[in-house]
Amino acid sequence: MNNKTSGRILLNPAIVIAVLFILATLGYAQSPGPETKQQRDERMQWWREARFGMFIHWGLYAVPAGEWKGKKIGGIGEWIMESADIPVSEYEQFTKQFNPVKFDADQWVRIARNAGMKYIVITSKHHDGFCLWDSKVSDYDIMDASPFKRDILKELSVACKKHGIRLCFYHSIMDWHHPDAQAPFYPNYNDGSRTNPNFSRYIENYMKPQLEELITNYGPLGVLWFDGEWIKDWTEPQGKDLYNFLRVLQPDIIINNRVGKGRKGMQGLNKDDQEYAGDFGTPEQQIPSKGLPGVDWESCMTMNNTWGFKSYDHNWKSTEDLLRKLVDIASKGGNFLLNVGPTAKGLIPEPSVERLRLIGAWLKVNGESIYGTTASPLGKVPWGRCTAKPGKLYLHIFDWPADAKLKVPGVKDQTKKAYLLRQKTLELHVTREDKDMVVIDLPIGQDVKGLEATDTVVVLEINQRQLKS
Repeated sequence: MNNKTSGRILLNPAIVIAVLFILATLGYAQSPGPETKQQRDERMQWWREARFGMFIHWGLYAVPAGEWKGKKIGGIGEWIMESADIPVSEYEQFTKQFNPVKFDADQWVRIARNAGMKYIVITSKHHDGFCLWDSKVSDYDIMDASPFKRDILKELSVACKKHGIRLCFYHSIMDWHHPDAQAPFYPNYNDGSRTNPNFSRYIENYMKPQLEELITNYGPLGVLWFDGEWIKDWTEPQGKDLYNFLRVLQPDIIINNRVGKGRKGMQGLNKDDQEYAGDFGTPEQQIPSKGLPGVDWESCMTMNNTWGFKSYDHNWKSTEDLLRKLVDIASKGGNFLLNVGPTAKGLIPEPSVERLRLIGAWLKVNGESIYGTTASPLGKVPWGRCTAKPGKLYLHIFDWPADAKLKVPGVKDQTKKAYLLRQKTLELHVTREDKDMVVIDLPIGQDVKGLEATDTVVVLEINQRQLKS
């Protein structure tokens, strides 16, 4: 393959120095400057209110779909290049088979919108190095290397703007395909003990130019969601530099904490006592057991066992489980980023579509109790979860009381009224059991079906100052 295809561009050093000087003069090497709390709150506002987003893992790994040379490969689908020890030259052959003729950006975005999701985070480039857009610094992309010849990210950008969805990109810091990154580590691309002496060249000549392409040509973006920061070559100062570089390009962009070295493994939350780069924590496949006041965070999860498509992974979480995870996360002040892994033909698997459709139907009625809410001020409740807005508590009933009396701890006097969110005209009787407990008489004999039975929402209007601290 030529130098462009392998990810390297041979430039005259004098030209490189001149270009870097011009970029520095224009401000690209500068810091975005100090940010007040009010400015940060304004930048984070849409994301905090959104609460629910779609993660999309899609790339060449959808072609083998979890199998290599007739064998089922363990682990998650998008890691098959590493898990099956596939050489770069052999993995590249998947580009000839990646022809997603059934891809419909408008359909994908409508699936997310109808599910009640407010933003989409798609893998612009995963660890395997293949790019889903027409990159000018590499031929290892959807337009140049595959028979598809369509810019997937451009089509998604158009569809997201049409349907009012925020477009966001996942981007891998490590790159198993690039010779200046982890490609020479084969057969252990993820070798955490090795370094590449040319990694700084990869950052300046490849990664940063590609990220600038994404912001410039497909933005404005909602979030840049980084991953692969655990490699030895990546440092916290590099993370801070990249964070500043991107915030100068787009001052209002939001960047996750995996841009630096701060997160605590899959827990995803920043280590203590140090200032790390990034705007929010990223718990993976888990929900923090307690609320995190003052901390922005987002739990990302799969619907089955894999992020990237595996043809034989049918271990789907139930719709009821996914809905309660959304509510649990919102009750603790976090966002839920729920993954889909499309096929090589460009279709979101039907089990994912069906679960999203049902969650969307529930949110169409009960979305007020999720969007724009804050963490529960009540602490743990025995019957479900609680989300809040000024003057309102949203009581999410997972376990209906046998006596139809909902005991709500932590609420002092001056309650106003209570009602079902799905039936606001039906006011419920509220009494006080003691100074810190109210009891709501729930309706008896209603035939509740589907996800309404999984989570019935009661609204309790209150004097906000009367909440127990």
